[in-house]
Amino acid sequence: MPTRQRVVALTFNAAWDVEGLDTVLRVLRRYHVPATFFLTGDFADRHPAAARAIAKAGYGIGNHSYSHPHFQALRPAQGAAEVLRADHAIRTATGTAPLPFFRFPYGETNPQQITEVNALGFADIEWTTDTNGYLAPKGRMTVRKVIQRAMDALRPGEIIEMHVGSDGQNTVLGADALPQLIDTLRAHGYEIADLRSLLNT
Repeated sequence: MPTRQRVVALTFNAAWDVEGLDTVLRVLRRYHVPATFFLTGDFADRHPAAARAIAKAGYGIGNHSYSHPHFQALRPAQGAAEVLRADHAIRTATGTAPLPFFRFPYGETNPQQITEVNALGFADIEWTTDTNGYLAPKGRMTVRKVIQRAMDALRPGEIIEMHVGSDGQNTVLGADALPQLIDTLRAHGYEIADLRSLLNT
């Protein structure tokens, strides 16, 4: 985020199941901090109640494509279809208009693809650091490592990427780490900003 203030933004990608989502929403509510969730359209179609819960709780919802493909392998028309199909699915599931924010799957993008997404009415929102919690313990990730990755990249305007859903691994390190991460950020003099503030810049 373009700022010199000691603020960071929390974002969560949702493409798998709903594991950890209730915990994340409960922690965000308890700490009174904002977050933005980037949903795939497939997630919204399969888990409409979860998508509605995010929207009802007042958090921003962005577009993360429909099926989480590698955009590098898509023709422009196929990429546009992924974005627009996801937009429709999110609107249908939540009953609200999502933010005009798009996050490329895997962070794989290039200037031409960003231009194409912009032409559809979306701003590309990526991240400063991915906490890699999705790798789970079998990928040698821990709560401590999740927090350390966020803190290693700490600077004004940092955008932290986390994930909800276990992808069959029976643990959601982003959810487990969230309370301690918020406490640690605040101990370093940082507050949590809302990505929706970018709409006013």
